[in-house]
Amino acid sequence: MKTHLVHIGNSRGVRLPRPLIEEAQLPDEIDLRVEDGTIVIAPARQVRGGWADAAQQMHAAGEDEPLGLGTGTRFDKEWRW
Repeated sequence: MKTHLVHIGNSRGVRLPRPLIEEAQLPDEIDLRVEDGTIVIAPARQVRGGWADAAQQMHAAGEDEPLGLGTGTRFDKEWRW
């Protein structure tokens, strides 16, 4: 589908037809990036998306122990807790 860039204030933009948006299942918030000279429009990723599920899986596997217990540094000796 060919289209034209339109002026939007000091910028230029592209109007996306509704059927294209629906077919791509784009939400209201999107990410734009350039890959190899091509503009890519994709659904915005959630910050820390999937972390809760990953934490539950680690807990179920017993892999959620804190790191570095008992491995202090020289700075730990200077502090009194």
